[in-house]
Amino acid sequence: MSGYKRMRRQHQKQLIALENRLKAEMDEHRLRLQKELETQANNTYIELEKLAKRHVAQTDKEMKTVAAEERRIQQQIVAQQKKELTTFLENQKKEYRLCKDKIKEEMNEDPCTAKEEKQERLSRHKETMQRSQAEEEAHLLAQQRLVYDRSCRALKRRSVIRRHEFEQEQLREELNKKRMQKEMEHALMIRQDESTQDLERRQLQMLQKLRVDLMRLQHQTELENQEEYNNRRKRELHRKHTLEKRQQPETSRS
Repeated sequence: MSGYKRMRRQHQKQLIALENRLKAEMDEHRLRLQKELETQANNTYIELEKLAKRHVAQTDKEMKTVAAEERRIQQQIVAQQKKELTTFLENQKKEYRLCKDKIKEEMNEDPCTAKEEKQERLSRHKETMQRSQAEEEAHLLAQQRLVYDRSCRALKRRSVIRRHEFEQEQLREELNKKRMQKEMEHALMIRQDESTQDLERRQLQMLQKLRVDLMRLQHQTELENQEEYNNRRKRELHRKHTLEKRQQPETSRS
């Protein structure tokens, strides 16, 4: 029976060794899965950082483009209004000279009018013309200022709308990126869970197979030991009976 006990102890050692090996394999498997998750999380962080930096650069470029466009349009408006004002002032000068020449001509045709009266009349006309032209110039400048202010407000509104649309597009891109990363993370976790279940099933099958094999070997050994014991008992009984038969005649002869 000492051999049988040694076999039982050896079988127990085999089971413990397999369990330890499978535990180490499972620990290594779980560590590898954890590293996969950490790697994906790190990649996700890096990608989102890159996206954020790209959005900052895009926003800065977009704002510079919008500001440059605003300045260009404002400069165009100012240049156009300056041109209009120059033309307006030139026309005023022409009109003033024409009116002045006409008045002089009319006064020259009237020799009865005294020189002082002619000079006074010319001065009044000059003052009236200058006042009228100043009012017209002020009106034109006011209209130009109104047009310029309205244009600037329209540009600002368009810039705000454009920036809002731009930010919305960036937000959609960021949300889509995060959604895709969540889906990838979910798919990875499902795949890891399946691989863990497969490993657990395989390890369980290995343990069950070893237990069955050891039980079969143990049972076979028990049968062999029992058979050996039975054969030994038979031999002992046979020797005993033989010895008894040999001893019977000697007893009867005595």
